[in-house]
Amino acid sequence: MIDKAGYRYGVGIILVNGNRQVFFAKRIGMLAWQFPQGGMKEDETPEQTMYRELKEEVGLNPEDVEVLATTRRWLRYRLPNRLVRHYAKPLCIGQKQKWFLLRLSNQDAKIDLQANNDPEFDSWAWVSYWYPLRQVVTFKRRVYVMALKEFAKIVLSKRFWNQDSSSRLAGGETEAK
Repeated sequence: MIDKAGYRYGVGIILVNGNRQVFFAKRIGMLAWQFPQGGMKEDETPEQTMYRELKEEVGLNPEDVEVLATTRRWLRYRLPNRLVRHYAKPLCIGQKQKWFLLRLSNQDAKIDLQANNDPEFDSWAWVSYWYPLRQVVTFKRRVYVMALKEFAKIVLSKRFWNQDSSSRLAGGETEAK
């Protein structure tokens, strides 16, 4: 689905564990790391898209996570001209995303990057909350700043930390998987 201005509707997912670390994944065959994201299908709501992308890209089910928040508005980024497919109709010049903050609620859940026949990622890591801002491709950085800032009051609050210590994983940043 592409809006009249040329932005493809989609979702972004920030998955956080009990240590306030976020899931960050490396795209197959690239040096680019990012949060899971994906485009909406014609008949989907943003929430349905989020659950589909979560299963396809991360291998998690709805019962493995708790939805903590969504961004108040759609966040947009424009693609660099070299990435725009000028021959495509309708023309897509960027993405317009609703972002979801999810908490890993099932510590036994197994992240599986091969859950789909066409995987997008080949490795992943739990990283500190603000770390992705230094690593994401430049054209997505503004959206990452907006989403992380909006969700920071939840993730970095004492209430979040004390809610459910049973979902905490081993501390510290981990090596890529």
